[in-house]
Amino acid sequence: MSVDPHDRADDAEHLLEAVDDVVDPQDGPVRGMRVLASDTFSASDAVGGTRGIIESVAPGLLFVVVFVATGQRLVPALVVALAAAVVTVVVRLVQRQAPTMAFGGFLGVAIGVFWAWRTGDAKDFFAYGLWINVSWFLGTLLTVLVGWPLVGLVVGLFSKAGPLNEGGSWAGAVAWRRDRPLRRCYAIATLPFVALFGLRLLVQLPLYFSSEVTWLGTAKLVMGVPGTALALWVSWLLVRGSATPPAQPRPLPEP
Repeated sequence: MSVDPHDRADDAEHLLEAVDDVVDPQDGPVRGMRVLASDTFSASDAVGGTRGIIESVAPGLLFVVVFVATGQRLVPALVVALAAAVVTVVVRLVQRQAPTMAFGGFLGVAIGVFWAWRTGDAKDFFAYGLWINVSWFLGTLLTVLVGWPLVGLVVGLFSKAGPLNEGGSWAGAVAWRRDRPLRRCYAIATLPFVALFGLRLLVQLPLYFSSEVTWLGTAKLVMGVPGTALALWVSWLLVRGSATPPAQPRPLPEP
């Protein structure tokens, strides 16, 4: 039984949307990784544009600002952060836009608010994000170690041979595994993400355990969207053009 290419594309899109819905854009590249299969790189597009940046940064930024401004009072900071996350989702719904990215950020903020409220410790507002980074660090590293690097899977998904394009297939999305140099290239291109998540944990975990809430929030903001954009750019430099099949040589004219 044949499968409609559009159905395969929808399945892949739904998979990405499902991941977006549970991962704060601050903590993982997710949809931005589609830029790896593009011929040109746009840092703004890679992190969701100006609106995506605001939606990702605002709750955490407001939490830190209000926490400091109120003399480290937890409840006002939590209320303002959650309100900012709610507003981003409501605005998208009112404008009838896809709320996926905003909802991913909202879910992360909501979990952080609930966690900190239950424990009464402001640092736990950032605990969920740390766990997400642990998951991304171990996951990306594992894909390299087992020979299925994440970047290769993403590039294959969005390549012309992948299921998001008419005539493509899931088998075509992993055809690169038969090319050893290309497989090695994708493994190397995944390392910037391993380094990003590892560096976040190296910096932020000591701040978390020492209850340096202000510095922890600042580190999360500085290493969030900017760090993701940098990792995407370095990875794109390593793999650009690999999603486009090489041009077939023209046949020589018959004598």
